[in-house]
Amino acid sequence: MSVTDDQDTAAPAPGYSETKDAQLRRLRRIEGQVRGIARMVENDTYCIDVLTQVAAATRALQAVSVGLLEEHIAHCVVDAARTSDEAAAEKVDEVTAAVTRLLRS
Repeated sequence: MSVTDDQDTAAPAPGYSETKDAQLRRLRRIEGQVRGIARMVENDTYCIDVLTQVAAATRALQAVSVGLLEEHIAHCVVDAARTSDEAAAEKVDEVTAAVTRLLRS
């Protein structure tokens, strides 16, 4: 098998590959928020204060999700649409399922 054959069978880069560092920074910030929430619970912090921080972390994760979804549509779905109608339909179904999961969360 040649190097070219390996490249043809490799998975395409994810839509967020250009913003990967920014996404990772956001996720690390959220990780810190969640650790802070755990400390609040360990320290018996007032319930409403903990809930406020949970809501903030949830909104931050939702923002990451929307950003990833936007990048997926802009890159993966658009690229699939350029390939074929069938590939585009598959990606649209994939996005619809992802949005459905996000709305249920």
